[in-house]
Amino acid sequence: MSPDFVDELVAELPRLRAYAWSITGNRHQAEDLAQETLARALERHDTYRGDAPLGAWLRRILHNFAVDQGRRERETPREDVAAIADAAWRDDGWTVDAAAVVERAGTADELRDALLALPFKYRSAVVLHDMEGLTVPAIAAIQSVSLSAAKQRLRRGRMMLVAVLEQRQIRRRDSQMSRCWDARSQISDYVDGELPDTKRRQLEAHLVRCPNCPPIYASLVGVTAAVGALGDEAALGPTQLERTREALRRRQMKR
Repeated sequence: MSPDFVDELVAELPRLRAYAWSITGNRHQAEDLAQETLARALERHDTYRGDAPLGAWLRRILHNFAVDQGRRERETPREDVAAIADAAWRDDGWTVDAAAVVERAGTADELRDALLALPFKYRSAVVLHDMEGLTVPAIAAIQSVSLSAAKQRLRRGRMMLVAVLEQRQIRRRDSQMSRCWDARSQISDYVDGELPDTKRRQLEAHLVRCPNCPPIYASLVGVTAAVGALGDEAALGPTQLERTREALRRRQMKR
């Protein structure tokens, strides 16, 4: 084991804690998850080959630990958020108050509460990508799913988050616009700059014409940015980091 391995682990603690806090909504549980992740990583250091960044490897350990914990606690969403969001986004007459949605997302407590309404696999994908800055391939590796499945989880998770933050206060406008779902299903890829030029131009043209879709687009952009900023609240002070470093070194010496 590299003598610097403990320092490398401790350096990852603030982001691990932020990820854990965002997927659990509980500071104490997040702290336990993050600390246990570092302990397990220390025990399994021989299995880390450096094929992926250390942070991604640690998040996979934490993710699996959280999944196991969720199974033991039989975590269930508070309602069928996936079905509600799918129905809303496919409804050409559905729209949102973008300013209200983004304002709610800007309140950390409301955003965390909305994230907790999402099924775990979607919640994790959104947090890993939009807050942690991980790529879709990295998320696929962490969640042990295909690239297409990881991409779908991110897309649907973002959609659910907008629907939850809207709190189902659906506003309808008279509209005869067609193909809204085709446009809305591509917004997530558009935000990430992954749409081919032809589809990008078609989506942009639709957003210009459609009275209902632009607020939805603005909400997804604003909510995505808010998730990205959520991790800043989980910063740890030097004293906490030093205590963790010393605890890991003591564990390392006992092995």
